[in-house]
Amino acid sequence: MTRAARALWFTSSGKSEIRSEPVSGPAPGEVLVRTLWSGVSRGTETLVGQGGVPESQYQAMRAPFQRGDFPFPVKYGYLSVGVVEEGPPALLGRPVFCLYPHQTHYVVPEDAVTPVPDAVPPERAVLAGTVETAVNALWDAKPLVGDRIAVVGGGMVGCSVAAVLARFPGARVQLVDADPARSTVADALGVGFASPEDAADGLDLVVHASATDAGLETSLRLLRPEGTVVELSWYGSRRVGLPLGEFFHSRRLTVRSSQVGTVARPDRSYAERMALALDLLSDPRFDALITGDSDFDDLPDVLPKLAGGEIPALCHRVGYGRAHDR
Repeated sequence: MTRAARALWFTSSGKSEIRSEPVSGPAPGEVLVRTLWSGVSRGTETLVGQGGVPESQYQAMRAPFQRGDFPFPVKYGYLSVGVVEEGPPALLGRPVFCLYPHQTHYVVPEDAVTPVPDAVPPERAVLAGTVETAVNALWDAKPLVGDRIAVVGGGMVGCSVAAVLARFPGARVQLVDADPARSTVADALGVGFASPEDAADGLDLVVHASATDAGLETSLRLLRPEGTVVELSWYGSRRVGLPLGEFFHSRRLTVRSSQVGTVARPDRSYAERMALALDLLSDPRFDALITGDSDFDDLPDVLPKLAGGEIPALCHRVGYGRAHDR
């Protein structure tokens, strides 16, 4: 059986449209998912939607189930939660998370979906892909009990890292951002907040996620001797100014890269990392990362407003109830 699904495609700079496309019934080893919610990763999807992915990064930036090629037209996204309508009995009727673009129905291999735990509301599970990035970053960072830690950059990824660290035993955690409005999110997560000028220094660990030269410089400045910055920002092909004079050598500082494309622990798999991210989302404090909602049908109008800051957002959540009525 083939049904008509509806999917969001980025078509030109700042423009997108909803297209109809056929979805066949699942073969053995596959599942048919009806989407309940998806999430817009504002930074990445703004870059894609404006045609800003550098040619040298076309392959690295591909989403797992992307269709089309950069710059346009391209079907892009990776935060989808739905319910399995056809597939093996163990998954039938279960809410699942998948790294799939914004689309009403889709068929994927059954090992591409992760069941959402009973303790996690499906509408919160759209954060799983970003919390997975945070888990990987902290596996790279290896924080210790009692560490003094800052997360520089209060976007979606930075706030996800701060949310995971908020439950780390004995740690003193502060979120550092130039936007004072991020203090509200920090309060909801249960971590401290500071502007770059007022942030506490002498830190053991800084996770940098602002994707700015100034943020990286702040991160280095806040470290104690022998301290480490875990660099979680993605710069594409842009060159970054890094202050390697002054105190960098005298304090024996370390800059450590982290990237979600590789599992940071050899004793864990991709599936185990995603399952852990979903387990962590049982904590209701993560709701602070969802800062807006809209309907799937409205996405072509909503995305430019997200990109331009007219709609402020960390994770913007998309509902599909009305889309299924069409």
